[in-house]
Amino acid sequence: MFIRQVIGELRKVVTPTRKELFRYTAAVVAFVAFMIPFVTLVDLGFGSLSSLIFTGPIGDN
Repeated sequence: MFIRQVIGELRKVVTPTRKELFRYTAAVVAFVAFMIPFVTLVDLGFGSLSSLIFTGPIGDN
């Protein structure tokens, strides 16, 4: 029963064309290329902010 259902579901799977595959790949690469610097900047910003909150301004020793 289960195997029959799996085979039935696998028959519904549509394989993307070569053009669609390249388009999807380009979209993922562009998204990752945008997110890496964004997350890096947010992380650096929160790190600097927490440093200011917990240790005070730099050179304030």
